[in-house]
Amino acid sequence: MRLATFVGSMFLNLLLAGVAISAPLERADLEAWLDGLMPNALRSGDIAGAVVVVVKDGEVLAQKGYGYADVTTQTPVDPERTLFRLGSVAKLVTDTAVMQQVEAGKIDLDADVNQYLDFKVPTLGKPVTVRNLITHTGGYEEMLHGLMFSDPDTLPNLETFVKKTKPDPIFPPGEVPSYCNYCVALAGYVVQRVSGEDFDDYLDRHVFAPLDMKRSTFRQPVPQALSADLSQGYRRGSSPAGYFELVGPAPAGSLTSSGADMARFMIAHLQLESGARPDLLGPDTARLMYRSMFQAAPPTHGNSLGFFDRSRNGRRVIGHAGDTQFFHSDMLLFADDGVGLFMSFNSQGKEGAAYRLRDALFELFADRYFPAAVPNEPATSTAVEHAREVAGLYATSRRAETTFFNVVSLVGQTQVVAKEDGTLVIPHLTGANGEPKSWREVAPYVWREVGGHERLAARIEDGKIRFLGFDSAGGIEVLVPVPASRSSAWIKPLMLVTIAILIAAVVSWPVGALTRRYYRAPLDRTGLAKLAHRLVRVVAILGLTFLVGWMVVVQSGLSNLASFDGRLNGGLTLLHIVGLLCIAGIGVTIWNAKLVFTSGAKWWSKLWSVTLVGAMLAVVWFGLAFNLIGLTLRY
Repeated sequence: MRLATFVGSMFLNLLLAGVAISAPLERADLEAWLDGLMPNALRSGDIAGAVVVVVKDGEVLAQKGYGYADVTTQTPVDPERTLFRLGSVAKLVTDTAVMQQVEAGKIDLDADVNQYLDFKVPTLGKPVTVRNLITHTGGYEEMLHGLMFSDPDTLPNLETFVKKTKPDPIFPPGEVPSYCNYCVALAGYVVQRVSGEDFDDYLDRHVFAPLDMKRSTFRQPVPQALSADLSQGYRRGSSPAGYFELVGPAPAGSLTSSGADMARFMIAHLQLESGARPDLLGPDTARLMYRSMFQAAPPTHGNSLGFFDRSRNGRRVIGHAGDTQFFHSDMLLFADDGVGLFMSFNSQGKEGAAYRLRDALFELFADRYFPAAVPNEPATSTAVEHAREVAGLYATSRRAETTFFNVVSLVGQTQVVAKEDGTLVIPHLTGANGEPKSWREVAPYVWREVGGHERLAARIEDGKIRFLGFDSAGGIEVLVPVPASRSSAWIKPLMLVTIAILIAAVVSWPVGALTRRYYRAPLDRTGLAKLAHRLVRVVAILGLTFLVGWMVVVQSGLSNLASFDGRLNGGLTLLHIVGLLCIAGIGVTIWNAKLVFTSGAKWWSKLWSVTLVGAMLAVVWFGLAFNLIGLTLRY
């Protein structure tokens, strides 16, 4: 079934289930609504199990488990006992610990982070601060080496990880948001350093114990006393269970917790500004944590000291989502209403159903219990002009630049399309039906989703577009214009043509040999010309191996992040060597072309020899431009 068809039918049912002008946020209505929505959604999306928790006014309003924690044993999800891996929701716990140390006077948010470390982190132009770390504005590139492990024996401790996995800065700190797991891991290490306590021990004593979160841990693997209640993780509910995902940057993503414990965490944070939980944080520190917003592209949502702005329907909503390869979670606080919503799914589901269900559940909950009319501002007089101005290719600020994963920024470029009526369409940003959203300019360089709530805004500097921000990114990444030299619009076709040329060169070798054998005709080359003819085929094999090999490595790595725990280093080294041989191969193709041109060969032979030179030049340029040829294994 096509993605759009599946998603459209699934979420039409969800939307119908959630239609209401306004419903009272009471236990009976909430549980009936969830029970009518969740089982069908899990079944349609091939999601094994889920937990949903809602708190209100300091109490648990609903705490529901759906589906199975273990499909094989048919163990149901128990919101009190079943443990889910919460991915980046862990960052809220780590950032809470950071703010405790700020409150204690041991951390200055705006001090150079290096003053708290026993090693130096690189920076670009000015010091990186702790504030930069927990607002994802440290300016660092994405690193995948050591992000995930499957073998506990290979998992580094926190100190080893932050010292060995230092990413390079690609933006000046404090200017461009770029989601950064390393930054939060480093913030956790700062807590460990200034408190004098092991990071896991610190959380146990100063966060989990005060909140009575007895079924929560950052330890990997989880302690034996908790392991029996750990949910399995799945690609799909109908597929075999996956492995226990060990997170390298532990403070950024290693939290394991139950629905009941997350209820306690939400209630505590909802009460902090009133001064009700001084054992966790004082009210002034809490206000600083929640309300210190960094907005990359106002008026779109920004992020505070850990929490992302997820406001909807005029309600102040802050929270954080979290994803591993198998588990997908979200925690949202309706901060001025005393309401919290937590959800976690133990499967990715059919065609990524868990991602869409997670977003839809939040939106439907907000629209049902905190409804507001969809804004319908008129379009501006500058709509057509500004739409044409922003149209083009963009790449996310969350990317690698100095490692071979720079190539992912090529395949992940986003097209912003300007329509004749001045609306924008961005295929990358889709609605619940799987179709791209349309955007209408409602203020200069500010667009609103047609028929929806989300906004898109351009950051203009020196009369040029520096980047685009959008509400759903929560201020943690933006879309940056792609220079013409890096545009996938011409690079992708170039590389497809190059691959076709190399395949033709490789295939022509055995085909030509068989043809000559059939007709008993000798090769029309001798001496050096014959040697060059054969060597150029070897070069074509090298070029093809280089390109296809990198495709396989990147694809296999992205499908299993634990592959980048070092097990692929041998293959990566081999690909680097092949790339260096391709550089030498350019000389071989030029030599071959020279011999062809001086041999009196037919014009098509001359053209083909030059074509092979061009193909190998393209291979080497591509390898150098996207860091596929090098002498290091940093990624």
